[in-house]
Amino acid sequence: QTVFLGINRSDYMFDCGLDGTAALKQIEINTIAASFGGLTSRTADVHRLVLKVLGKTKEASQLLPNNPAKGLALGIAKAWELYGSERAVVMFLVEEVQRNIFDQRCVENELWNRNIRVLRKRFRDVFEQGSLDASRRLYMAGQEVAVVYYREGYVPQIYDEQNWAARLLLERSRAVKCPDIATQLAGTKKVQQELSRPGTLEKLLPGHPEAIARIRATFAGLYSLDEGEEGDRIAATAIADPHRFVLKPQREGGGNNLYGEELREVLEKIKDSPERTSYILMDKIKPQPALNYLLRAHSPLQVSECISELGIFGVYVRQGRELVLNRAAGHLLRTKAIEHADGGVAAGVAVLDTPYLV
Repeated sequence: QTVFLGINRSDYMFDCGLDGTAALKQIEINTIAASFGGLTSRTADVHRLVLKVLGKTKEASQLLPNNPAKGLALGIAKAWELYGSERAVVMFLVEEVQRNIFDQRCVENELWNRNIRVLRKRFRDVFEQGSLDASRRLYMAGQEVAVVYYREGYVPQIYDEQNWAARLLLERSRAVKCPDIATQLAGTKKVQQELSRPGTLEKLLPGHPEAIARIRATFAGLYSLDEGEEGDRIAATAIADPHRFVLKPQREGGGNNLYGEELREVLEKIKDSPERTSYILMDKIKPQPALNYLLRAHSPLQVSECISELGIFGVYVRQGRELVLNRAAGHLLRTKAIEHADGGVAAGVAVLDTPYLV
């Protein structure tokens, strides 16, 4: 693989400091299957129409234009172009059961509009139909694949022996993987915590003190639970005051974090075990609630105290050591009632929302 494609989503919440000022703090960065770029491309139009129907045309104009689907497709299309074969296709690697298919279709349709052919395949299909030629070109049922776009592969239990073999076949190929396995690993909570250590950003961005200061200002407190004195001290602090922290496992997809008494129980159980190194600890964000209505199927429409999380989509393409594309591709706002500590849209807790400029 000589061309590298990254589709990321960096998620933030407003944290209210002791003095009452709000600052954006990074929750996590998603480097695999960063979702809702498609559906959120439609959300602003829905809200804009609702406001116009209500006679609020001025308010409707305060909603930002937003089309992440187009931005994500631009990155995939650039990687496909640099791969250098007009006959080759883009393969969306998808789950066995698709609950978020229309989000993916928005990106897929943008590619079809550019006359780039798209296949949708599962790990099982790769195992049964995938092959490499002598030059390590990837073929699926006889069709050359230029780009593999993962919308699957981030949950540990899907990796049985067959799916590991399929993943290995993909990684050994010349196809552009989004993400390649190194980039997927770079998105883990552990790497997020290591990046926050003093001196790390200075190594990665030498000669850019202003950029380092701006990036570091978005970091919440992140703490290692590695074995040793530092990890022992952090674990003891969290057990003594669990409501200050969030315990995060090396997992993607939402709904895995631990809070409060549940956090204390788990840490007390694993505090003397190597198992604790599979978690990191993070300061709990204290967001400012706002009143809003959550429109959900089979739920009463009532005003709720809500908090929101802002995701910024980013796309980059690299060929060898040359950065070809590196840009923001749009945003995602998700809102949920304050009684829910964890869980997003797919978990049925949060809803897609639109920022309103004031």
